[in-house]
Amino acid sequence: MLTSYRTLLAPGEETIIIKKSRFIGYAMPVNSEEEALSFIQSIQKKHWDATHNCYAYVFGPHQEIQKANDDGEPSGTAGKPILEVIKKEDLRNVAVVVTRYFGGIMLGAGGLIRAYSQTAAAGLHAAGIVTRKLFQEIAISIDYSWLGKVENELHAVENFHIDRIEYLEKVTVFALVPVEEADHLHKLITNATNGQAELLNTEQKYVFEQDGKLVKAER
Repeated sequence: MLTSYRTLLAPGEETIIIKKSRFIGYAMPVNSEEEALSFIQSIQKKHWDATHNCYAYVFGPHQEIQKANDDGEPSGTAGKPILEVIKKEDLRNVAVVVTRYFGGIMLGAGGLIRAYSQTAAAGLHAAGIVTRKLFQEIAISIDYSWLGKVENELHAVENFHIDRIEYLEKVTVFALVPVEEADHLHKLITNATNGQAELLNTEQKYVFEQDGKLVKAER
C-alpha cells in the first residue's frame, strides 16, 4: 500500500475550441479498471454523435495498467498524447476522455497531438490534482483543562490535523497524522500534557491534500 500518490479530487470537465473543432476534456478518479471502462462508455454514450471519443487511463499503485485509444484519429495523435499528460503529472487511478466535434479544418498530426494534450490537461486541472496520503487517526483523551494546550500543539505542526472533537466526561480529540509520524505525535502530546493524555491509534484512512492543505478525509 502506497503511503501517498497523486490522483484527482473529483470529476472534471473543460471545453476548448481549436480551429473550429470543439474538444471536451473529461477526467475522472477511478477505483478499478472496470470503473475506468464504465466511465469511458458513459462519455461515448453521451457523445454518440461526436467525431471522436479518444481516451486513456492509468490504474494501479505503480501505474501498472496503462491503456490508450485513438478512436479513429491518426495513430498516436490522440490516445497516446492523453496518456502522456496523465503520466507527466504522475497520476494514478485516473481516466480521461477527450471528445472531438470536427469543425471542418484539418489540424495535421502535430496539431492533433497539441490539441488532445491541451484538452486532457485542462480536464485534469478542472478535476483538481491532489495528493492522496495515508494517515493514522489517533484518539487523544484528556481532561478539559488540557484541550487548549493539545489544540495548540497540533496546530503548530504542518502535517497534523484535527479531524473532530468529542465532548463527553472527558474530551477526545481525533487527530490525523501521516502514518510515519504517528510516534512523533504520541511523544509530542505525552510531553505536552505531562503524561496525562490517553492516546489510541484507531484506523488508517486516506486523506486528500492540495497545496499542502487537507481537502477531505475518506471515511
